[in-house]
Amino acid sequence: MSTLILVRHGQSDWNAKNLFTGWVDVPLSEKGREEARQGGKRLAAEGLRVDKAFTSTLIRAIETGEIVLAELGQPDLPQEQAWELNERFYGALTGRDKAQTAEEFGEEQVHIWRRSYDVPPPGGESLKDTSNRTLPYFRERILPALDEHDVILVSAHGNSLRSIAKDLDELDDEAVTRLEIPTGVPIVYTMDGPKAVSKRILD
Repeated sequence: MSTLILVRHGQSDWNAKNLFTGWVDVPLSEKGREEARQGGKRLAAEGLRVDKAFTSTLIRAIETGEIVLAELGQPDLPQEQAWELNERFYGALTGRDKAQTAEEFGEEQVHIWRRSYDVPPPGGESLKDTSNRTLPYFRERILPALDEHDVILVSAHGNSLRSIAKDLDELDDEAVTRLEIPTGVPIVYTMDGPKAVSKRILD
């Protein structure tokens, strides 16, 4: 048995402004840093110690991982960075205010772009597209690491982590549209090889 910890980055500056962020490299807000600290404290209270850490190439996920590891007393543990774990690319919506976008295109259309499994925003990625790059990396790099180490940390983004959770939780394409990954809250899976045996949300 091994442990897989998924943590969505804390609130970013653009999250706070309600903007579509995607691949734009936006830092954490102070609230986001505190969310990451609290997530790290919850893991520390569980007595967990990370053996290997993965993150995306975006600073908000990298910094979240660094904060969590610092709270665990492991500030020097390196994080393997991979673009495959990046947030979905929002295309023409990138940098736009979510409320204004809903006014322009209609709430239903924007909801479809944001939450459907396979309908991408103009010029962007759907969750299915994100899964098509995230899951191969997860299966080729992260799952094998679970065979070698007791505890793995993945600090990433709402949609890349939804892709992984869809796979681990065996959710269908419709069920994953309702899945919410909260910021800064650790999701702890007990793993038996590539299969999830149990799941806890440390909120």
